[in-house]
Amino acid sequence: MTTQVQTLGATRTNERLGAVLLAALFGLGLVFMAGFAPAQALHNAAHDFRHTQNFPCH
Repeated sequence: MTTQVQTLGATRTNERLGAVLLAALFGLGLVFMAGFAPAQALHNAAHDFRHTQNFPCH
């Protein structure tokens, strides 16, 4: 019984660490891409996103 409890605790810790690392990698990727993208490309991406959400922008 004790072995199962320790295994579950270790599994949850590993899953949590994996989720944190994945979120950090995704966040850094977004910051890196937005930081080096031309302003016009960012404007066009935001404009297209507004259209996909049926948000009036014209």
